[in-house]
Amino acid sequence: MVKILCVAEKNSIAKNVAQILSGGRSNMRPSTSPYIKNYDFQYDFQWLNMGRCNVTMTAVAGHLMNLAFSQNEFGWGKCDPTLLFDAPTIDEMDDKIVKNLQNEGRHATHLMIWTDCDREGECIGWEIVQAVNRSNQRLVSCNSVYRAVFSHLEPSHIIASANHPRRLDQRQVDAVRARQEIDLRAGLAFTRLLTGNYRSVLQSDQEYKQLAKKDDKPIISYGTCQFPTLGFVVDRYERVMNFIPEQFWHIVLSVKDLDGSESKVKFQWERGHLFDRLAVLTVYEQCIETSEDKAKVIHVSSKDVKKFRPLPLTTVELQKNCSRFFKLSAKKTLDAAEKLYQQGFISYPRTETDKFPAKTDLKSLLNKHKDHGEWGSYVVNLLDETSRSTNKYQWPRSGNHDDKAHPPIHPILCVDISRSDNRMTSDEKTVYNYVAKHFLACCSTDARGRSTTLRLNWGGETFYANGIKVLERNFLDIYQWSDWKSNDKLPAYEMNDEVVVSKTEMKSGQTSPPKHMTESELIMLMDANGIGTDATIADHIEKIKARNYIKVQAGSGAGAKKTASVFLPTSLGRSLVHGFEKIGLEESFSKPFLRRDLEKDLQLICGGSKEKKDVVSLMIDMYKNYYQITTSQMRNLIKVYDEIKAESQGQVAHRNRVN
Repeated sequence: MVKILCVAEKNSIAKNVAQILSGGRSNMRPSTSPYIKNYDFQYDFQWLNMGRCNVTMTAVAGHLMNLAFSQNEFGWGKCDPTLLFDAPTIDEMDDKIVKNLQNEGRHATHLMIWTDCDREGECIGWEIVQAVNRSNQRLVSCNSVYRAVFSHLEPSHIIASANHPRRLDQRQVDAVRARQEIDLRAGLAFTRLLTGNYRSVLQSDQEYKQLAKKDDKPIISYGTCQFPTLGFVVDRYERVMNFIPEQFWHIVLSVKDLDGSESKVKFQWERGHLFDRLAVLTVYEQCIETSEDKAKVIHVSSKDVKKFRPLPLTTVELQKNCSRFFKLSAKKTLDAAEKLYQQGFISYPRTETDKFPAKTDLKSLLNKHKDHGEWGSYVVNLLDETSRSTNKYQWPRSGNHDDKAHPPIHPILCVDISRSDNRMTSDEKTVYNYVAKHFLACCSTDARGRSTTLRLNWGGETFYANGIKVLERNFLDIYQWSDWKSNDKLPAYEMNDEVVVSKTEMKSGQTSPPKHMTESELIMLMDANGIGTDATIADHIEKIKARNYIKVQAGSGAGAKKTASVFLPTSLGRSLVHGFEKIGLEESFSKPFLRRDLEKDLQLICGGSKEKKDVVSLMIDMYKNYYQITTSQMRNLIKVYDEIKAESQGQVAHRNRVN
């Protein structure tokens, strides 16, 4: 009988897929790895036309291979780091997982890959093929390797995926392997160089010692995403610290309402504010002299306005918003989303797509939530075409991004997180609640309001006030993180009316410095500049925290009013950015351009326009040159560190004296 070996990226996915395809009748066996199980059942793969086949569903645990160097020849301290740019690489494998794949694949007639449908998943699928090929070369030689395409664990979707496989995309594999090789060679060479030169000077760095874990030896790592991520934080810090406030002046007008009472509305000067006090004072005095206490209405307009419901949810938006709304780190957000996906509660959480495919049955997904304890009535009203509510089901807005692999993140199952038998962690509940409400908001109607603008002429100068009245809240009733409120009611004046001026003021103010970087802002900058992927952004942020290049300053306040934590660079982090800026590299390590260009090349590999070997060769030649420059300029790098550390210690001493 035909035997199909199916391999998922994680054991939880293998268990769920086996449960669906077997109709709940699979037999579980242990494997050679304590974390992996084998699930046996029978299934009729329609594309094979061979009836019911014996199937074993098993898994790996993420990447099966780790690109590395031989420790005997090229281990830490055993060679000049420059040799790493050309040294042969090896693929290290998890022996226990590989042994299970070889055992299960030895007599298989077909291999079906069930890894995540992204570039990394494609490469993991290729790694699985290499492992199974050791015990069964017929699978590759007979072209019997297939790849399931899926984005969530809803049963009908999984069954459709099992019946419509495709082939592995070698170009995506090549792109990942190219990135791995460049990161390995450049990252390890520069990490060893920097660590060897910085370790001794860090021994007297009190800030570093306070942040470092006990007995940790300093590792000053370089990464093609780490340094640009650090660069964003340092750049914001320098802008804050170097900010010089400027004083400005402006004029504000208060008027009386039609009934003679004082209006609460303040009319703002149309010129905004000026930095020349004498100029503003001159205008102000002229207005007083020529107009006394009267102003004239010169413009009245009203228009319908909308507050748009959110676009369908991407990974970056999920991480950014969970950081903003719930003070949840990007890593914790993605970890929780991954657990929810593995349990079949939400769709695949790593996606750049912000538009739903036209054939998606969204009403069916919404119907699952009709009995939900918190938002069930909202869904019922949304889908009831006969209700008087203005909030009706609408097809979601379409963004401009489609990764062609996964739909936007959305709930697959309805889960009431308030129930006592719910076993989700606190983070998982938070993320599920947000994903579900975001999806409901996407399928709702935009909020509607009426905007009014009133302009007055006082002494030849124009002043204005805007008012808004919310008429229909619609999606805002479920999406509480995007509020919209009616503001002060404008006086009901008409064109050419004369208005009594009750109070005039010439006010002063100061320009405000930018704020230090929040995680939400950092995620947004990384995404906009192509630093990392939607799935790796969180890891890069965690890495520069772990390396003590940045530190976290907690927000102030409490509860809903608590401000977000911010990232501040350490002396070490600042010195790395400023030091590399000064040594004359053609491409800055701390700017996003180098990594962004690499990502473009990886996309070209995926599209077939470039070859892996050409991209790797060009990048490694560049890094060799930069390594030589860095080596020759190491004294200057350390000098920058000493200067910044001394400056930082001086600031601390000054604050202590003041306090």
